[in-house]
Amino acid sequence: MRAGAAALDAHVARRAAEAGLDLTFLRTIPGTIGGAVRMNAGCYGTYVSDVLVEARVVLRDGSMVVMPKADLDLAYRSSRLPEGAVIVEALFAPPPGEPAALERRMEEQIARRDASQPVRDRTAGSTFRNPSGHSSTGRSDDTHEMKAWKLIEDAGMRGARIGGAIMNPKHANFLTNAGGASAADLESLGEAVRKAVYDHSGVTLEWEIMRVGEPACREG
Repeated sequence: MRAGAAALDAHVARRAAEAGLDLTFLRTIPGTIGGAVRMNAGCYGTYVSDVLVEARVVLRDGSMVVMPKADLDLAYRSSRLPEGAVIVEALFAPPPGEPAALERRMEEQIARRDASQPVRDRTAGSTFRNPSGHSSTGRSDDTHEMKAWKLIEDAGMRGARIGGAIMNPKHANFLTNAGGASAADLESLGEAVRKAVYDHSGVTLEWEIMRVGEPACREG
């Protein structure tokens, strides 16, 4: 199945299900296929790397190349996409499934997401990566207590606020604009969370959100 990089993850998941192809893990991931490939998005036990065959990419010099999955070196929330390159299309080889069963699975996933995540608040999704080696996707290694949301909660930062920015009370790893937050509010709160977690547990959280522009404050 081919999908353009600008196609919404949820739309691709639905169209795949209609065709009897299982990309259900994409249904609850916000954003587009290009971003999902770039960050090796994953949910409910499946990563993009499990189903991706290749990506069509425009390089900085304007040339277009096809990059096999192996060349992208996909890992947890990362890839080795060349600097300045833009993904324009992805080819997937998802496993087959019965359309009605795939639709039911997606409905269940949506219900689980809505029960645990602030989907109607103004967030950019998950803010910090889980520490290296600790999955959030439901795989067999997802048995550890060392997850970003729990580290934040244990450090007393659930609900922490700077200006209009708040660490969401419903899910501690969602940096949220509670109203009128500036970029400086959001980044300053994120850095305050990183410091609090490090002081409490000795773990340095890494941003999962890709920030653009001049930093509002010094990291560390």
